[in-house]
Amino acid sequence: MSTPAAPSPSGQPALNASLNYGGDAAGLICGYLLGEDAAPREVDSVQAAQWLALAGPTGAAAPAGEFLWLHFNLSQAQAMRWMERHADLPEAFFDALKDRSVSTRIERDDDTLIAVLNDAQFDFAFEPSDIATLWTSVAPHLMVTGRTRPLRSVDALRTAVRSGQAPNSSVGLLAELMRTQASGLVDIVRGVTQRIDDVEDELLAGRLDHKRARLGGLRRLLVRLQRLLAPEPAALFRLLQHPPAWMGADDAQELRDSTEEFSVVLRDMQGLQERIKLLQEEIAASVQEANSRSLFVLTVVTVLALPINILAGLFGMNVGGVPLADDPHGFWIIVAVVLAFTAVAGWLALRGARDR
Repeated sequence: MSTPAAPSPSGQPALNASLNYGGDAAGLICGYLLGEDAAPREVDSVQAAQWLALAGPTGAAAPAGEFLWLHFNLSQAQAMRWMERHADLPEAFFDALKDRSVSTRIERDDDTLIAVLNDAQFDFAFEPSDIATLWTSVAPHLMVTGRTRPLRSVDALRTAVRSGQAPNSSVGLLAELMRTQASGLVDIVRGVTQRIDDVEDELLAGRLDHKRARLGGLRRLLVRLQRLLAPEPAALFRLLQHPPAWMGADDAQELRDSTEEFSVVLRDMQGLQERIKLLQEEIAASVQEANSRSLFVLTVVTVLALPINILAGLFGMNVGGVPLADDPHGFWIIVAVVLAFTAVAGWLALRGARDR
């Protein structure tokens, strides 16, 4: 039996995000007030609105070192209204939500970072459709993330923040989110590698079954992951060359390190794609070789049956003058002739197979 939530400063009960994973009335899944000298404190949408009103549009009035992380369920219509009313987010963030391009990128809009990240869904099952998008806005005093479907990396980040392992800045939180995504991708790569190893073992054992279809699905998954997760190099280069004034050198280095971790995982994915391609070619060659053997056996059988079919056709004609018709040894003579022609035809067919 769950215990009642503690009341908020406004007198309303604080919502427990772990029990209401889809979000509260404002679409807020979870919210945390973070800082250098204080433990992470969970807030609801009412408390978040009050804090943002006191901090001001630019966060100038916020307590030194404090920043807010708000994570929304964008499937709820109230989430967009709440962000427009209270969060004072740039138009570029809302444009990114409407944009059909969901490739991973981090861009700068004045003094705000706009990031579009892709990650595996919480119930990821190695299907290309199990990839969802996370939209992020990062300012010195506020980090807002929004998704339409549950994501693994955000859930892992929530767990880390709740346990007290939170970065000291909003950019550090973004870098930690990207590192968490990279860790999740490493697990996916390990799972794909294990599946490829199983297919390779079955191939070496001579059990073809349906491995080509399985490899095709894994390759489509890796291609989609690489296409969606590879950060756009131009936007990232511009950001790291000209970061916002409020971003410290340590934060910029953390962001650079997190993107490098992404690059390492993406290179591993590319190597797996090449390995899958080689396995597919080897399986195709094995199938072609098996088909060639079957065709050769069929050809040999046809060639061996050709002499007896020809002689049977000739001697089966209902006309006069059929040779050996009255000879008591005619049958055995014909058998000997058929065997001789069959032996010659078989020798020619087998010799042609050895010459290939």
